[in-house]
Amino acid sequence: MSLATIDNFINNEFVKPTEGAYFDTFNPAHGVPHAQIPDSTKPDVDLAYRAASAAFPSWSKTSKAERARILYKIADLIDARQDEFARAESKDQGKPISLAKTVDIPRAAYNFRFFAGRILHSVEEAAELDGVGFNYTQRMPIGPSEFTSLTAYLLCSVLKEAGLPAGVVNMVFGTGMKAGQALVEHPRIPLISFTGGTVTGAKIIANSAPHFKKLSLELGGKNANIVFADCDFEKALTTSLRSSFANQGEICLCGSRIFVERPIYEKFLRGLVDGAKKLKVGDPSAPDTNLGALVSKEHWEKVRSYIDLGVKEGGKIECGGEKPASLQGEFQNGYFLEPTIISGLTPSCRVMREEIFGPVVTIYAFDTEEEVVQIANDSEYGLSCSVWTENGRRARRVAGEIQAGTVWVNTWMARDLRMPFGGMKKSGLGREGGEHSLDFYTELKTICLAD
Repeated sequence: MSLATIDNFINNEFVKPTEGAYFDTFNPAHGVPHAQIPDSTKPDVDLAYRAASAAFPSWSKTSKAERARILYKIADLIDARQDEFARAESKDQGKPISLAKTVDIPRAAYNFRFFAGRILHSVEEAAELDGVGFNYTQRMPIGPSEFTSLTAYLLCSVLKEAGLPAGVVNMVFGTGMKAGQALVEHPRIPLISFTGGTVTGAKIIANSAPHFKKLSLELGGKNANIVFADCDFEKALTTSLRSSFANQGEICLCGSRIFVERPIYEKFLRGLVDGAKKLKVGDPSAPDTNLGALVSKEHWEKVRSYIDLGVKEGGKIECGGEKPASLQGEFQNGYFLEPTIISGLTPSCRVMREEIFGPVVTIYAFDTEEEVVQIANDSEYGLSCSVWTENGRRARRVAGEIQAGTVWVNTWMARDLRMPFGGMKKSGLGREGGEHSLDFYTELKTICLAD
């Protein structure tokens, strides 16, 4: 079977990597290669940088109206090709097509529309300086640079069709050790925005430090899901199933540490187990599939090893833990894993402290508000948290004490691009969203004019 070949996108053209090397990328549901990706190196990153540098003077002076028009056009084209994008995302990442079609792709189009509107209505600061004149601020664009994943390949043709000038966006595909390293260490690339693991984030910080780059890092998470006895039980249970196992648990915001107040612990555990057993694992293209495949064989093995570790640490597998035996034929070599719930662990166990990034959650009974806040905060991560209670004062009190960048009360994954997003502790650096994105991707200058 011939494989599709992906090329880099530089200066509005698809170009082969300078060293001519490619590597296979696998369809997680089938466990077989489905495309070849450029194994890009430093010269490819240099080409992308030069293209961006050449485009920067003109693009930075392009009117807000024209830039907004192009962004709106990009969003429209994404919508028009929604099915194609959803299929590609599923084939690349293993997630159900239904999830990609209802969440990922619409969200991408929404992001472009949000910032198209935002740049049309931004207002800068100005202040009178008594006896001198007045001050005002001006945002200076920093310049474009993109390094992203396979699914973004489809976006390249959309950008070109929408009329984005050559060089404004360049996509270089490759591994972190080669292309990623070259990007981080490039002396003229002024900022890095990265979503991924904490270990990689630490390397980015170290390698970019000599160049004083601006960094926005969304890193790992071991998010707490706190369920008090006075919660709306059915809503908390239904949403907890989703926050545990959506996208096979491969969402940095999944609530993988579930803490339930003791009076409702057994009832909640039984409901969670029963619900998890009803989730369908399998063909990502089937409309009734709830969990697709994990992203790679190596990641499947890592997630599965944590389940074994949970047993060694004294935990009980309440459900799941294995590859579904029913998957045969084209899916028998896929990287599937049943939704897994582990009870009986203590907060000091590795399985309750280390990021697993898969369909594996732990559940733990607590007795007091003070206890659960202390346990939830006793983590090197601080990305998000969910709190379930009908007591408004408790909700505000606990939300204020939790050490996480986002706290949801009686909900999960309610995202608003106007609000800051990012993590505390080892879950990241910086914030993006609305004004915070503008702050990161521009340099703010103060200009003082005398009378």
